[in-house]
Amino acid sequence: MRLKRALKYIKWTEKKKKRRKNRNNSSKVVLWEKASDVEKDLKRLIDLSKLPYDIKNITSLRSYNSHARAYARIWGLSRVWQMSLNVPPHYIIEILSEKFDSLSKERKDEVLLHELAHIPSNFSGSLLPHIRRGKRNFKSKVDRLIREVRMNKQS
Repeated sequence: MRLKRALKYIKWTEKKKKRRKNRNNSSKVVLWEKASDVEKDLKRLIDLSKLPYDIKNITSLRSYNSHARAYARIWGLSRVWQMSLNVPPHYIIEILSEKFDSLSKERKDEVLLHELAHIPSNFSGSLLPHIRRGKRNFKSKVDRLIREVRMNKQS
């Protein structure tokens, strides 16, 4: 029985090593560029949803060759960096080109609104997590933003 378990373990670790080895073989480097088209969309969405954010402090980048499963990511400039560099809070919305660019216009807006929902109303540089229960439910906040944009788009 012990021998059987040991052989099973050895096979499992070999499989695990193979997976890791394949992941490290990719020689592609992640590249970033400014995404001015996304910044225009962000400005439009902030205006339509009436969010109290300063668009000058939200930057967008498009990345290539990323292995992430996400369509987009948001990065916040923490309080320590703000104080040491003497700058106001900033946010970066990173668009993963391979996944995001193939989406429809409406789905792109939903993804961008999802990322904007991570920004707290006091615009402090921190990020809001995905809370699943209670008044601060993240999904309901995103759904509310999407409804507001659709309503304001029609009028």
